[in-house]
Amino acid sequence: MPIIGPHVHDGDALAKATTLQANAVQFFLGDPQDWRAPSMPGGKEPGQVRAEFEAAGVAAYIHAPYPMNVASPNNRIRIPSRKILEQQLNAAASIGAAALIVHGGHVTIDTDPTEGYASWRKAIERIERPLPMLIENTAGGEGAMARSLENLARLWDVVGDASDGNVGFCLDTCHAYSAGEDLAGIVDRVKAITGRIDLVHCNNSRDEFGSSRDRHANIESGTIDPALLVAVVRAAGSPIICETPDAPADVRWLRARLGA
Repeated sequence: MPIIGPHVHDGDALAKATTLQANAVQFFLGDPQDWRAPSMPGGKEPGQVRAEFEAAGVAAYIHAPYPMNVASPNNRIRIPSRKILEQQLNAAASIGAAALIVHGGHVTIDTDPTEGYASWRKAIERIERPLPMLIENTAGGEGAMARSLENLARLWDVVGDASDGNVGFCLDTCHAYSAGEDLAGIVDRVKAITGRIDLVHCNNSRDEFGSSRDRHANIESGTIDPALLVAVVRAAGSPIICETPDAPADVRWLRARLGA
């Protein structure tokens, strides 16, 4: 049975996963739009959260806050980003999460991208990772570190050298499609760069191929052929999270096609 579940934006993530009979769920440890320290679901102690997830047999995936950008040339963004990344990693580990997912980030349009990759190297070298940290590809933006596979290769050149094997990759299908990457055969092309795909965010797109827009759609209602999305997750053979408007429905739809 594949590891598959929804992203839950609010409420009790574990309860929603168990109601869906999902064996995975993704959520934030706090407000995804601010810089505050992570908080535990329901104000519980980390040990209690860990025990509840273990008892339910549900894998927890934690998504880092959106403002975090360790590649930024701005010290007022980059340094707090490193701090919150470390906090998120430790908090996620304390509840027994499977991984922490973080966007690749970007530099400003007037900055050499080399600086962003160097900042990533420093973050990898300086921050301890008590659980896997998965870097996610992004849909658009000038100076993005992980938008195209070419950029991903540059990022992995520095990440691979500096990591101890617990830095992995999260493939977002909507982001890749919006970035102008053909989803046919993308699993092999990504693995040729990273050697791994640890998680798939299986999302359709509301926008056309190469739009650079990050607007997720339900699997059957977007501009990507749903059969192609199924082919991607089959090829990846990785855990799957649906971050779509009706993620529970898409989890059920995917399970039916994957024979789960």
